[in-house]
Amino acid sequence: MGQGHSALQTCIDGIANGRSHFAAYPSQPLYQLSWVKPYNLDIKVVPEAVVRPKDSNDVAEVVKCATKNGYKVQAKSGGHSFGNYGLGGGQAGVITIDLQNFQQFSMDNKTWHATIGAGSRLGHVTDRLHDAGGRAMAYGVCPDVGIGGHATIGGLGPMSRMWGSALDHILEVEVVTADGKIQRASETQNSDLFWGLRGAASSLGVITEFVVRTHPEPANVVQYSYTFILGKSADVASTYSAWQDLISDPKLDRRFGSEFILNPTGAIITGTFYGTEAEYRASGIPDRLPGKKDTVGNNDWLTALARDGENEALYLSGLATPFYAKSLAFRREDLINTTSIADIFKWTDSQDKGTPLWFIIFDATGGAIADVPMNATAYSHRDKVMFYQSYGIGLPLSEKTKGFLDNFHNQITKSTRAFGTYAGYVDPELKDAQEQYWGSNYEELRRVKKVWDPKEVFWNPQSVKPAE
Repeated sequence: MGQGHSALQTCIDGIANGRSHFAAYPSQPLYQLSWVKPYNLDIKVVPEAVVRPKDSNDVAEVVKCATKNGYKVQAKSGGHSFGNYGLGGGQAGVITIDLQNFQQFSMDNKTWHATIGAGSRLGHVTDRLHDAGGRAMAYGVCPDVGIGGHATIGGLGPMSRMWGSALDHILEVEVVTADGKIQRASETQNSDLFWGLRGAASSLGVITEFVVRTHPEPANVVQYSYTFILGKSADVASTYSAWQDLISDPKLDRRFGSEFILNPTGAIITGTFYGTEAEYRASGIPDRLPGKKDTVGNNDWLTALARDGENEALYLSGLATPFYAKSLAFRREDLINTTSIADIFKWTDSQDKGTPLWFIIFDATGGAIADVPMNATAYSHRDKVMFYQSYGIGLPLSEKTKGFLDNFHNQITKSTRAFGTYAGYVDPELKDAQEQYWGSNYEELRRVKKVWDPKEVFWNPQSVKPAE
């Protein structure tokens, strides 16, 4: 793939026109440490070049260099892809466009629409929205995650049941397409491209800027956690069943977001309610949550997000590590029955995990996300009420740990009809990844891909394939 490194380097260096720190190549010292910076250290990646453009014109010229010399392109915002897909996913012939310089931000104080650079980290977005009038939007709580990838595959967080996904807040984007042109896309301009970008942007272009709708920050946020230190997974099976019944209730208050986390010492139920303590109690949720109450705190928006970020870091650190992950999405009718829950949790106790660092996370979803029609965007999990994710970390990562997570996944899948997973939980081992990520929207995505990128300039190992 590609006509040779020297031709590519000559082309990219021509765009730089003498600017330092514009691009780097595999032969350079500290290339991996200072430029590539892979997130999952178990997947080795060596992109043909990493480029850090300063504006959209630079991005457009890099895309032209790639197509001229026969290379593929992927954008990197925060760089937290489980499969290192922004870095080529371990495949040769891929140029990485690192968007770290795209930090622009502005707020229209009449519409409360924010313009956000695609290289912005979620923690910075939170601060900038707050400083621009106490505004907020839905997204995840890991502050180091970049909005460029996060918001274009879904962008799920504890407030998504109340406000929808990050993707549902996008009103317009600036995007560089496969022909090297800088485009605007919205419901009224390049609407087919806009549809596909909201769910599968890495297959269709490089978004450089978002225009999003925002909300007033909630004045009160109740945060809670319940810890079960039992040492055996089987001992918390009934607790999990009660939690699953709660989060799958169609009448569940949308201001409520929650996770059930199975870990080596037992389990934790953690979550957030966007309202006052009186509203939280009136919702009836505290009476239905199983277990002993550890902490319940009433915080403001910024404090709540900071605490959520700290909790998330306990098992999903922003630090690069060798790790393996599996996941699955559940409709209400696909949820695990009580007997299977007991069997799966008992089975978990009997297994050699190969590492003390393993976590199995069940996440509530649905609510406002389900208000949007399935075919309104490329995101295809609007009918889901829960996701599960499993993680094993090892130094080094062992085949025993991978086997444990694979077999746990098999225990789940044989007890449910659930199919599909969120594209944010990239799983390089999936053989039918596109169908699992995009479901019923995949064929339309293929048609959009054929129109906007028929030669697959924007490519990773599980990207959308153009229609034939």
